[in-house]
Amino acid sequence: MRIIGHRGARNIWAENSVGGFYNVCGLGVDAVELDVHLSSDGEIMVIHDPLLDRTTDHKGPVGRMSREALGKVRLDDTLGETIPTLPEVLDVFGPTGIELEIEMKMDAFGNPYPGLLDKVIALVEARSMASRVVLTCFVPEVIEEIRAKAPGMRRLASVDRRSCEAFGGVDRTLRRFVDLGCIVAVEQSLLRLTVDRAVEIVGRDKLGAWVPNTVGELDYWLGQPISQITSDRPDLALQLRAARHG
Repeated sequence: MRIIGHRGARNIWAENSVGGFYNVCGLGVDAVELDVHLSSDGEIMVIHDPLLDRTTDHKGPVGRMSREALGKVRLDDTLGETIPTLPEVLDVFGPTGIELEIEMKMDAFGNPYPGLLDKVIALVEARSMASRVVLTCFVPEVIEEIRAKAPGMRRLASVDRRSCEAFGGVDRTLRRFVDLGCIVAVEQSLLRLTVDRAVEIVGRDKLGAWVPNTVGELDYWLGQPISQITSDRPDLALQLRAARHG
C-alpha cells in the first residue's frame, strides 16, 4: 500500500508550500501530490485553486498575474512564504526518492492552460525525474493529451461523484480511464459504495482512495484491495501501515 501526501500534508502544514514539502520529506511517504497552474507570463505555479482567495492574502485568478506579481503573494499559515514555482518544488524533492503526482489544474474559467502540460513534461524530463512523476487530472481530454505527448509517463485519473455524473455513471467513468491506461484514484465516500465493482473494472494494483484522514478511515482503507491512499494526514497513514506490518 503506497501512502501519498495530499498537497504535501495539508492538515499538518500549509498546503503546496515549500516548508510543507520539506517537512513531508521527513515522514517517509512514498509520494507527494501537488497541483499546478500557469502565471500570465508562463511560469508553472504550485497552488491548488485557480483563485488566490482561499490560501493567500490576495484575491483573483492565478492566471492573471505574472510570476513577479505572484512572488509578492503570501501563503496563509506560513511565515511569509510565497507561492512556489514547480522548479522550486522539484529542487526540494530532487535529492529524495519520493515520487510526485502532479495534477494539471484548470484556470478560473474551467479551461486548460495553453502549454501547461508541455512545460511540465519538458521540466521533469530536463531534471531526469520523469520516471518518478505521475501526471494526473480529472479531465479525460487532458489524460488523452498526456498519453499522446508523454506515452512513457504514468497517468492517474481522479474520480468523484461530479465526474461520474458528467461521464455517465461510475462504470462508464472507470472504464474510460482504464482504457486510457490510468491509475484511478476515487474519492473515498464514492469508493466505499463501489469498491468491489471498482476492483473488478480497474484492478487492485491501479486503484486508489482519496482523501481518508481519520484513524478510522485510514484503517478501513488499509484493509481494502487497493494499491494507494492519498491523505492530508500521511503521518497517521504511515503509523497505521507500520502497525499492521509489525
